[in-house]
Amino acid sequence: MNHSAKLKTASFLVRVFLLCCFFITISDTYLFAQQQPDTLVVNWDKIVMTAKTTPTLQLVENPMVRPGSPIHKQTFRALKELGADFVRYVPWFPYPKMAVAELKPPTSTQTFWDFTYLDSTMEALMKATEGHSVVINFSTTPAWMWKTQKPVVYPEDPYTVFWGYNQGRTLNDTTGQQLADYYVRLFSWYTKGGFTDELGKFHKSGHYYKIPYWEVLNEPDIEHFFTPESYTRIYDKIVSAMKKIAPDTKFIGLSLAYITNPNYFEYFLNPAHHQYGVVPEGISYHHYSRPSYPDEDIAYYQYTFFEKADAFLDKVRYVENIRKRLAPQVFTTVNELGSILRAPQVNKPIPAAYWNLSGATYAYLFLNLTKMEIDVAGESQLVGYPTQFPDVSMMNWETGNPNARYWVLRLIHDHLGKGDKLLATSFSHNKSDGIIAQAYQTSKGKRILLINTRAATTILRLPLANSAQTVYTVDVHTGDGAPSEKQVNNTPITLEPFAVSIVKVD
Repeated sequence: MNHSAKLKTASFLVRVFLLCCFFITISDTYLFAQQQPDTLVVNWDKIVMTAKTTPTLQLVENPMVRPGSPIHKQTFRALKELGADFVRYVPWFPYPKMAVAELKPPTSTQTFWDFTYLDSTMEALMKATEGHSVVINFSTTPAWMWKTQKPVVYPEDPYTVFWGYNQGRTLNDTTGQQLADYYVRLFSWYTKGGFTDELGKFHKSGHYYKIPYWEVLNEPDIEHFFTPESYTRIYDKIVSAMKKIAPDTKFIGLSLAYITNPNYFEYFLNPAHHQYGVVPEGISYHHYSRPSYPDEDIAYYQYTFFEKADAFLDKVRYVENIRKRLAPQVFTTVNELGSILRAPQVNKPIPAAYWNLSGATYAYLFLNLTKMEIDVAGESQLVGYPTQFPDVSMMNWETGNPNARYWVLRLIHDHLGKGDKLLATSFSHNKSDGIIAQAYQTSKGKRILLINTRAATTILRLPLANSAQTVYTVDVHTGDGAPSEKQVNNTPITLEPFAVSIVKVD
């Protein structure tokens, strides 16, 4: 090999060596960056939007919330300490004696109004929410008002669950006037001190509650299977009658179980489809994230639940376009948000991590509904237990302690709410898989909401601060206890699987 060839070979080998060194350096730098926790970046001076969403919950009547229940006092103490507005109360059909005030049709000589099992929980609710707004929905209509193959026979024991009460698809009085009269008397019992029955007899209650919001029926798309047209007609009949005695009460319509038929919104929100004098004021609808198939492993819930949540949020955007086009003055309350593992008749153990996952799902939905300017985001429900959707409970039905689902709502309610400023928030390397973050400027100071949507522990660096920051967290370690509290001073924080944290920035 001549001298020139040797120089070319040496030059080539040097270039190869330098190129290898470059790639090794890049690789090491990349691996080092991958091993380092990502850093949250907040522009405290850049306001993205102002929040208008209120976090709250719903209470459904059942034996475990009754005065004789071993967790009655703890339940209503938790509700009172939450201090939320727009608390929704639903006496529901599985317990007819707790949900229906007139279980038998009147005769020519007698009526059968009975509030024995309705008043006590209503009283407990109104005491626990004193100073705050409520949404009342006596959704269960008397079965005798419907055309059925045979009379509906309900249990004499008020605490025996009966899923077969809601029967019939056509009212006996197709005008809806009989049903409207029922609701006028029911409303008067709780707000006017009593009412006059069908035979002219006055029934005195002594109740003069303030009910700012009344929701008309519950999930009419699956309870009695109303069409958009038939529901709107009955809604108008009920509201026009009730407005005569409650002109200041605002009425909420639809309360749909599923967003599968957009015509419910297209029809109901169109002012031309309502009778003279009835103007839609509010709408509601629901969402529960569920496993994709029976006995799906909890390891997959971290994907399934949030994918279902995202699919629901896409539907919300669609509904919002309809609402803004037809009735922009109407407010929206998504007042049943949660997750369901299985039918209430199926009794299987619920993994401990599920409660944190479900709480994180609510936090995720709350944040995204805030970004869409939804008025109310209500978690469902305060008390459930075996045979009554135990997986939606926010209370431990065995101990009476609030569980992680409650504490996530409480954490959000105590720190965030209507009027907060959402600020520009991002990550420095965009590699915090599953971590959702949002910074706020609130009336109480600067806050950061953190949600871990994955079943994995993640380390994260917070923005640099001039003093210690306080991190409040609900995670697998807090269990049924209140959020943990930890001081950090420009050090990384650890988010356990499905953790929800609020960072108080001083």
